[in-house]
Amino acid sequence: MHRTYSLRSSRAPTASQLQNPPPPPSSTKGRFFGKGGIAYTFRKTTAGQIGPELSRKLSQLVKIEKNVLRSLEVAANERRDAAKQLSLWGLENDDDVSDITDKLGVLIFEISELDDQFIDRYDQYRLTMKSIRDIEGSVQPSRDRKDKITDKIAYLKYKDPYSNKIEVLEQELVRAEAESLVAEAQLSNITRSKLKAAFNYQFDSIIEHSEKIALIAGYGKALLELLDDSPVTPGETRPAYDGYEASKQIIIDAESALNEWTLDSAQVKPTLSFKQDYEEYEEDEEEGEQQEGEAWAEEEHQEGVEESQAA
Repeated sequence: MHRTYSLRSSRAPTASQLQNPPPPPSSTKGRFFGKGGIAYTFRKTTAGQIGPELSRKLSQLVKIEKNVLRSLEVAANERRDAAKQLSLWGLENDDDVSDITDKLGVLIFEISELDDQFIDRYDQYRLTMKSIRDIEGSVQPSRDRKDKITDKIAYLKYKDPYSNKIEVLEQELVRAEAESLVAEAQLSNITRSKLKAAFNYQFDSIIEHSEKIALIAGYGKALLELLDDSPVTPGETRPAYDGYEASKQIIIDAESALNEWTLDSAQVKPTLSFKQDYEEYEEDEEEGEQQEGEAWAEEEHQEGVEESQAA
């Protein structure tokens, strides 16, 4: 947390950050953002209308996701302001209300900090999808070249069936088809690996964000238990508030829980009907990755042996 019982300028990395280092700040962050901004309107109206035809749909998704991130940034900034205002309002109330609202402001302020971290990690998903879009755009020229040669052959066969150019164009078409075949295979392979990586970024960030917010909500409810809400009659004086140390400890405990949280300690696991349990599913996935790594290493070794023999 940035604040326990005072504002801190820096903090040590959490267990989650040590396990999975944070990405660079989101490329969508800036001064001019929001649904009413010119940039938002321009992106929404032009998304998918320019660029190679093959990559237009994914280009539209990438630009929409940029709007999503900037909307999240607006919400994070507003939540931060709300936390500060809550603390300022509580300052003029009774001691218990003043202390509790100040500590609640600390927790809400931390949610806005988590929002910022979520934006940075979510942007990793967007940038990975963007890389698929770029690859799609690079494949488009090979498709266009093959289609153009095919059209030329069809035209010549109609206009001049005995033209010598037909044979030359057919040879070019064979080369273009081979080039296109390689490009399409690369696109297929890269699309799958990048898609998997992209949504792993997104879902991991969602899991971390959601569980940490749930933790904050739990400690927030613990703070509320310190607030005496029993009604008093006119003229009656409430007992003196003595919860300062308890409220401070709740914030410290919340800080410790957030710092120690890792993806491995996530509480919510999916229940899959076609697998025995989620842990076995993860083990199978890790075993498959290990086998792929061993096969790749063996292949690299074999290629090295063949090269040394050839030399």
